Amino acid sequence: MNGPADLVAWWRNSSKNRVIQQFTAAIHAIKESGILTINPCSHDQQFPALVLAAGRASRMGHYKQLLRVPGRGTLLDNAIGQARQLSAQITVVAGAGYPLVRFRCHRQPASWIVCDNWQAGLAESLKAGVAALGPRALGVFVVLGDQPLLDLDGLKQLARQARDNPAKALGASYGRRTGVPAWIPRALWPQVFQLEGDAGAGVILNRAGAGRVGIAGVQQDVDTPGDWRQVRAMLNAEQS
Repeated sequence: MNGPADLVAWWRNSSKNRVIQQFTAAIHAIKESGILTINPCSHDQQFPALVLAAGRASRMGHYKQLLRVPGRGTLLDNAIGQARQLSAQITVVAGAGYPLVRFRCHRQPASWIVCDNWQAGLAESLKAGVAALGPRALGVFVVLGDQPLLDLDGLKQLARQARDNPAKALGASYGRRTGVPAWIPRALWPQVFQLEGDAGAGVILNRAGAGRVGIAGVQQDVDTPGDWRQVRAMLNAEQS
């Protein structure tokens, strides 16, 4: 350094670099914590995802969305993590227990909507979610909030196939039938609004002859305390 002016310039540059480094570290920490979801690709607005988590889970005796999944937060946190394999543009459809369910959720989606008519069945949650989607969406991925054992590679395969051919309906293989997780092209959305009660995406997928994607874990959902004991044992085995 040749004098005071050089010293001042060095100090300013050093301070600027420290601020940039601190800001970058803070953004990284926020993204990792799930407090804020930053959409890395506006293209995902064409491929949004819904997480359906509006039901009361009466057979469980309490809100199953808040069950603790070993190493993964709540059951809903886990479902949001699964949906992130499909899209960064995630909307959670909530109902029973809102806003407690949202408050206890550590991984935050891009948006939340509340299905006021959730008591009428799964169809109402799907309708509410689809109705909230923007005009750029070519279709929608649908994920349930109670399938914690889904294979992430299978979900990524679903995402790839949907992006390769967005006009084709796709769903997880359940043997002879097709179900969720799924991709419902926009052309099929009018059929969503014809669903009633607990009829879900599977009705539309099977009627449309949807393509099937092998996703391990689709058969293990959580509806009863017995289901949860079995699934939790499998999750604990994965952790050990």
